[in-house]
Amino acid sequence: MRPLLIIVPMVLFLTGCADQLPPLNFTPPNVGMSSNKLDAEVRSLIVTIGRPDEQKGDVDVMLVESAGTAASTGSNLTQLWKESLQDALNRMVIFKDDAPKKVNISVKVLKIDVPSMGVTFDTETIARYEITDRSNGDLIFTTDITSTGSTPMSHALAGVIRARESVNRSVQNNISTFLQQLETVDIKKPMFPASKPVS
Repeated sequence: MRPLLIIVPMVLFLTGCADQLPPLNFTPPNVGMSSNKLDAEVRSLIVTIGRPDEQKGDVDVMLVESAGTAASTGSNLTQLWKESLQDALNRMVIFKDDAPKKVNISVKVLKIDVPSMGVTFDTETIARYEITDRSNGDLIFTTDITSTGSTPMSHALAGVIRARESVNRSVQNNISTFLQQLETVDIKKPMFPASKPVS
């Protein structure tokens, strides 16, 4: 009985070590072409991390990028988010190239709270998406999107792997929700006009 108590934990440990840490992957799956086209061309897409006074919780950049193995500045996080969103928009084909209206899309990361431990890892992400008219500064659309990503114990024995995958799922869900809301945007009716029209 005693050898069994030693062997089983060793097998579980080695199995966990055999699993490789998954890469960061924020690209949402199954993005289809939009039936609703927005008469605007995206000229700029940026992703930044919100200032401390803007954040709505922890932004665990180090845990997200390196799973706790090294310090990080957040540049990998924002660059990957930008590339993933750009890829999703390209596949969605919702904006029109060479449209008269030119817009900027900005994303501000306000929270990525990765649990330090747990059986099921639930990462919560909050990001603010804004679409701005480049010609007059109208804020066409703005929304704060909250999403979660969960990975149960059955996903992997190693907690660091479940944590990384929960981040991937949380950000993918965040971007997917933005794409769904994008379908309802009326590009001609800004939510917050920069200036009131002269009557």
